[in-house]
Amino acid sequence: MTQSQPTIADTKPILIDLEPGTYYWCSCGESSKQPFCDGSHSGTEFAPLKIEIDEAKKEALCQCKYTKNPPFCDGSHSQLS
Repeated sequence: MTQSQPTIADTKPILIDLEPGTYYWCSCGESSKQPFCDGSHSGTEFAPLKIEIDEAKKEALCQCKYTKNPPFCDGSHSQLS
């Protein structure tokens, strides 16, 4: 089965302050709560990625959904047309 392509939520990452805790990164691109999951993937082959944060930090989270290092931005958005 070929996986569908994710929707590009934005062509740049979001720089976000994360507090310790558990987060679920949206992998489908359809969430209205980007970059986090709101359940919009329901009924698709996409699933959110669980992120465990141990200490408060600022991170650049991918919103194009094509990163090779999810959920973190790796610059893949610069290759999208």
